[in-house]
Amino acid sequence: MTALRIGFVPLTDCAILAVAQTKGFFRRHGVAVELAREVSWASLRDKLMAGALDGAQLLAGMPLAAAVGIDPVAPPLLTAFSLGLNGNAITLSAGLWARVVAADPAAARRRPLTADVLRPLLDADRRAGRAPLHLAMVYPFAAHNYALRYWLAAAGIDPDRDTRLSVVPPPRMVDALADGVIDGCCVGEPWSSLAVQRGVGRIAIAGYELWNNGPEKVFAVPRRFAERNPRTHLALVRALLEAAAWTDAPENRAELAQLLAADHYVGAPAALIAAALAGDIALGAGEARATLPDFHVFHRYAANFPWVSHGMWFLLQMLRWGQLETPVDVAAVASEVYRPDLYREAAHELGIAAPDVDLKREGLHATPWVLETGTGSITMGADAFLDGRVFDPHAVMTYLDDASPSAPRVSLDALAALNP
Repeated sequence: MTALRIGFVPLTDCAILAVAQTKGFFRRHGVAVELAREVSWASLRDKLMAGALDGAQLLAGMPLAAAVGIDPVAPPLLTAFSLGLNGNAITLSAGLWARVVAADPAAARRRPLTADVLRPLLDADRRAGRAPLHLAMVYPFAAHNYALRYWLAAAGIDPDRDTRLSVVPPPRMVDALADGVIDGCCVGEPWSSLAVQRGVGRIAIAGYELWNNGPEKVFAVPRRFAERNPRTHLALVRALLEAAAWTDAPENRAELAQLLAADHYVGAPAALIAAALAGDIALGAGEARATLPDFHVFHRYAANFPWVSHGMWFLLQMLRWGQLETPVDVAAVASEVYRPDLYREAAHELGIAAPDVDLKREGLHATPWVLETGTGSITMGADAFLDGRVFDPHAVMTYLDDASPSAPRVSLDALAALNP
């Protein structure tokens, strides 16, 4: 039996890996896995580079950043499996939230909450000569970074000019809020809920409210591993697919919360994890709770499918925010890293329906819809953005700079026109 070492960060969306290990799905498919708990995404990246890990839970943008050379320490990576949708939140410190409420109590009660509530505070701080708000995310190429930036920009706030952004590892985020080191953050569960429970933070907006069923994490392996061990790689994907179905079943959520609460996985109170798994979200101490049934999605809505269009969206964010200074062929790069062909092969062996196409539009559906495929109908979730925008990956293809026909690139002018 092949022995592998797979890394993860203590977050609720490591659930599929934990279930695949604990419930024997890895072993059923012929792989003996050791799960390695790491404190940060940088640690996972470094250990993949050093060969100390064979695969890892990674932020959805990390393999793409490696592919275009802006996360140069990372080896070439690929993903054939998404670890789910949603699961993060933007949380403000208790002190900043008190300022928001004092400035406009009515606006503070709106849901979903837009970043417009921060604009008068930013203006007041600027006039008083105070330092800009200090906001944190977990990694420069994380969905969390782009979610935080999207939320701010939708309200006319320039994240780089009007705020200060920095990186804090997920397990340290609550203490950073408590100690006044940061004024807010975007982080995955259970850390926002723990900040609320400790009275040091207030959830402003859940990731689901910003982008209904947006991608979060992937299971990634070095490309050389997948090429040298294709059968083992597919066995891992099959095991994860079966584990994802178990993880997403409502009748398993109570057991899942107990499993994740263990110190060797997430190490947070089971009741706290269970509430978020059920979509019962405490926004703030003493406040009414929010009901978001899709706060965590692990399998339904084709959640495990590695959409090439998701990869394209992340690459466009890297261009938008200046991380990627030279335009690239986003479709080609995304297709190299996100591998739906491998997912389909694993899904076919398990008799699971898979999308026939690699690209899908985002922002068209405010309610569930049905995707028809050659292997069956798939119920899909809502995909609306907070500001009502639509991302059409096919439109990206019409904005190619033909200055170099052999290497078409998305121009920066085209990016501005798409305004992702």
